[in-house]
Amino acid sequence: MLKEGLIHRMKFKVRDEDTAKFLGSGDVEVLSTPSMIAMMENTARILAQEHLPPEKTTVGFEVCVRHLKPAPKGAEIEVETKLLKIEDERKLTFEVNAYWGDKLIGTGKHVRYIVDRKKFLEKAKSQ
Repeated sequence: MLKEGLIHRMKFKVRDEDTAKFLGSGDVEVLSTPSMIAMMENTARILAQEHLPPEKTTVGFEVCVRHLKPAPKGAEIEVETKLLKIEDERKLTFEVNAYWGDKLIGTGKHVRYIVDRKKFLEKAKSQ
């Protein structure tokens, strides 16, 4: 059962393919902002999925984050997400934070919607 206040943490290692240089969002080998956002989204998605029936999933709707500090290739990043709010039984708002050791390197909010997996895919194919 999803409820406000739930927290989930995940660890990620900054791989070559996570760097700004690899993705083209910069030219240095540090954690890219798109990769940090993906880590945040994935952590929120898994938190929600653990409390949903198999026919339901969540889809990303909105991301608003600040990338505060760099983390080099090889760094271990810990992402923490907290479910702040549930609206209309479908809209989930999360606080997301990324840490490299004790340094806060990214922070923000992420919104996901609960959808019926099959109906969502059918609708996506018909558009």
